[in-house]
Amino acid sequence: MKATSLISSIGSLVEEKVPVFLWGPPGVGKSSIVKQIAQKSNIGFIDLRLALMDPTDLKGIPFYDKDTHTALWAPPAFLPTSGKGILFLDELNSAAPSVQASAYQLILDRQVGEYKLPDGWAIVAAGNRDGDRGVTYRMPSPLANRFVHFEMHVSVEDWRYWAFQTDLDESIIAYISYKNEHLFTFDPKSDFKSFATPRSWEYVNSILKSSLSEDLLLDSISGAVSKDVAVSFLSFKKVQNRLPNISKILSGELNEYSEDVDVLYALSTGLVSAFLKDKSPEILENLLSYTLELKSEFAVMVVQDIQRAGIDMQGSEVFKRWVKEFAYLLA
Repeated sequence: MKATSLISSIGSLVEEKVPVFLWGPPGVGKSSIVKQIAQKSNIGFIDLRLALMDPTDLKGIPFYDKDTHTALWAPPAFLPTSGKGILFLDELNSAAPSVQASAYQLILDRQVGEYKLPDGWAIVAAGNRDGDRGVTYRMPSPLANRFVHFEMHVSVEDWRYWAFQTDLDESIIAYISYKNEHLFTFDPKSDFKSFATPRSWEYVNSILKSSLSEDLLLDSISGAVSKDVAVSFLSFKKVQNRLPNISKILSGELNEYSEDVDVLYALSTGLVSAFLKDKSPEILENLLSYTLELKSEFAVMVVQDIQRAGIDMQGSEVFKRWVKEFAYLLA
């Protein structure tokens, strides 16, 4: 299931306090999606990395109660005591069986030791699949049966929407639009340490924004997404030097076009990115007018990206002309 569908599905189940388990390969943004659901609902979010915990971290430490002459468990301070939110149990199936046993009681009974999970909190867990070369333990069937299970798949369309919203470097967005297969290159059978994932492209974004000298870019980006992908990306990045002036296009001063596919991917991304930084009606009209003469697949790409950003174009006269021109591609 892709990210947009997961956000809707898991968000609805969180409201009903139904435990959810999100499966997926490394680096695809499982934890980011759950955090986004909490932010969208304006509720709390606690991220527990169970693979780094001991059993007593969840159950708490025993102490002697002199009044009742009994042993009680002091619950950990990081567990919620009030309000509403999502308790996110990340890497649940990577945790040692003894830690899973403590989590088992929390998930099944919503309590562990002396601690009881507040009614306003939902439990969401996540983990890598058994074939992803991560350290995983088989989940007991009774525990697995207490979850509604979803598997996350990488979607270039969803990723592009997220990338525009987070102001990722335009060259990265354009490159992934050009080379869809390089968004996610993880192969569980490969021995390579670095591979491309949505998470590792965020690292590339940070590398590009750093003060790193140009002669060190290849080795640094290779360490994030692999050398083959890094060489291809940096070669594509040089295309930006061949782009027409985007500011002049958006101001209506320039109507220069290209026939090169790689240039068109970079140009389309650059136009959308520049527009989203200044969403004036005049710039929108100029952008739509420009796309009327653009190659059809790139004209559609630009308009779809603008629509995903929540821009209403129904009142635009140019957009009405645009729909007549490209309606056959939208059917």
